[in-house]
Amino acid sequence: MTFQSPLWLLALLVVAALIAYYVFLQWRRKAYAARFTNVALLGSLVPKRPGWRRHVAFGLVALGIGTLVVSLAKPSTEVRVPRERATVIMAVDVSLSMEARDVEPSRFQAMQKAAKEFVDVLPERINLGLVSFAGTATTLVPPTTDREQVRGAIDNLDLAESTAIGEAIFTSLTAIQNFQSTLEETGEEAAPARVVLLSDGYPTVGRDETQAIDAAKDVSIPVSTIAFGTDYGTLDIDGDTVAVPVDRATLERIADETGGSYSEAASAEELEDVYADLGSQIGYTTEPQDISARFVRVGVLVLLVGAALSLLWTNRLV
Repeated sequence: MTFQSPLWLLALLVVAALIAYYVFLQWRRKAYAARFTNVALLGSLVPKRPGWRRHVAFGLVALGIGTLVVSLAKPSTEVRVPRERATVIMAVDVSLSMEARDVEPSRFQAMQKAAKEFVDVLPERINLGLVSFAGTATTLVPPTTDREQVRGAIDNLDLAESTAIGEAIFTSLTAIQNFQSTLEETGEEAAPARVVLLSDGYPTVGRDETQAIDAAKDVSIPVSTIAFGTDYGTLDIDGDTVAVPVDRATLERIADETGGSYSEAASAEELEDVYADLGSQIGYTTEPQDISARFVRVGVLVLLVGAALSLLWTNRLV
């Protein structure tokens, strides 16, 4: 919880002073009472008081005042709200290493399934595009709210040779910039954008990923990466077993340097969780929500209870 007008909290010092003064009055009352040496006479002169109950009544009144003071400071809490607009490009690795079966039934098939689930978790108003990459990168679906078009393109992905991660990022950035230019031509304001890159790493062709990182930083577009697979992935190529471990270092560096998030998914189940979590990050944002009305309601209620008990027990308002 945060406060939008925290200076009002200084008024709590006044409440604290009132409590201190009340304690002082109770102490002074006891000091005066101690002057009477005849206890029987004291009992006849001083009417019976409600004892501890009057302290309860005062405590409730003080608590109510304090709660109302807190409401003046405009307390707020962070709430998650759907993004009205955003542009996301999902770049998927379709290199031959995605045939590895260290993730059941294979990296490629698990990626297809989870990618479609990612499509489902994004709010409808977010524009989602799809880029596939192997030796080159291609924009299969430009940013759109047509989810069926994206799902269909995911189903029709085909594997190819080589891995061009740098080209995938450049192509994704171009797709975003072209879409934003179209929005600006229609008078709409450019929306926040992000690239989500799924790969098992080890770029082999195309422009270096360092160049792609610089390009993403220049336009302030984060690239979130998901390292897909395990260190023990293998392929059977012409009867030879070829190791295809994940290049976590490259994918983590891309995310870190562009301001994106990095995740690892060593199984289909983990990948689904990663996509769902990433979808929440992209599809929702946190905003402060004023909750001072809650404090007003509680403060007034506590004040009324305290005042009622004081009248009931002491025949006085306080």
